Amino acid sequence: MDGNARVRRAKRVGTGLSLIVMPLVFVFAFANHPGLLNPHLMSPEGLILRAHNASLLQFGHVLVTLATALLVVVAVYFMKLLDRTSWAWAGLVGGAVAILGAVILAADKGALCLTMTALDTLPADEFARMMPGLLAMFSFKGWMPLLWGMALLPLGFGIQAVALIKTRVIPRWQGVLFLIGALFIGFPDGAEIINLTAAILMAVSLVPCGIRLLSGRGSEGNPAIADAETQGIREARFEGSAEQRSSSAPACAGCRRRSVAAGCTRA
Repeated sequence: MDGNARVRRAKRVGTGLSLIVMPLVFVFAFANHPGLLNPHLMSPEGLILRAHNASLLQFGHVLVTLATALLVVVAVYFMKLLDRTSWAWAGLVGGAVAILGAVILAADKGALCLTMTALDTLPADEFARMMPGLLAMFSFKGWMPLLWGMALLPLGFGIQAVALIKTRVIPRWQGVLFLIGALFIGFPDGAEIINLTAAILMAVSLVPCGIRLLSGRGSEGNPAIADAETQGIREARFEGSAEQRSSSAPACAGCRRRSVAAGCTRA
């Protein structure tokens, strides 16, 4: 196996693992939220008290922070799938928006979740004195509203999902499940049963793609890529033949006029 083949194999395996691990991390993280069967929107104080000394919940947040890198890989993968189709622009725009949202999601988990793990080490009286500062953070004071930009993540994936459905570079049912999951994965805190359902739908959609990549089936491990490339080649050939016909039509007409003027019997 030469160097290029090893690089391609590493990319394929890395992308396949990202498609499998990323949605499963979100399933685990949302499943560990308390009160799943009692959905209700929570106040900033309620969010703070829920996260305080909740080690398993915070572990899920740590995993989500790390999984933001996998979100970037998934967005780039869908950009590649759509690259040779008429919806390539949606792959690029959606990917860029989703990647920006993933970066902001990492900032959100760092600012609001990882910070809480440090404060959990304080005695109860010292933690209580930190409450005004925590309320300011969880109420999105100062520049904290920038964290609302994490809504760009489901928006970007939603754009890509629509393009995947339209082009059918992956089975339609997978595209539909991914679209539904992407739109509801960012539901507000307190109703994590909805987020969990969305994460499960994303897992059902993306895990088969990851398994296909790991198994090495199709073009670079995924038949969807081959289908996308074939569709792109067909579109390019169609456009090229159309241009050739339009450019040759006047010449043929002129040739016929010259032939008639010369007394040629050929049409």
